[in-house]
Amino acid sequence: METNDDSKKEVRALAKYVDASAYKVRRVIDQIRGRSYEEALILLEFMPYRACYPVLQLVSSAAANASHNSGLGKANIFISEAKVDEGSASKRFRPRARGRAYPIRKPTCHITIAMKAKFK
Repeated sequence: METNDDSKKEVRALAKYVDASAYKVRRVIDQIRGRSYEEALILLEFMPYRACYPVLQLVSSAAANASHNSGLGKANIFISEAKVDEGSASKRFRPRARGRAYPIRKPTCHITIAMKAKFK
């Protein structure tokens, strides 16, 4: 019995400091985890969330890495791992009445997508 080396290859793409909260990006990531590349593209195109655009770019980048670096076909890959971690939050202040100021947190996140070849 021979083993297929393509099934062991894993290709990653990472986006850091994306201007969105990890909570909102996880809502999108949970929908595409474990799906094929084409299926994930269709889902991301038509979901109505702002976080879909950076995830779509990252999935496309991971697929390009898979085809260019590892020689895997885009039709034969699926999303094996997708995770979102919290990044640093930039802090701003909103001026208010009577010389006061309210803090505003602008959260960021780090998105990781890993792809593998499908088993046959």
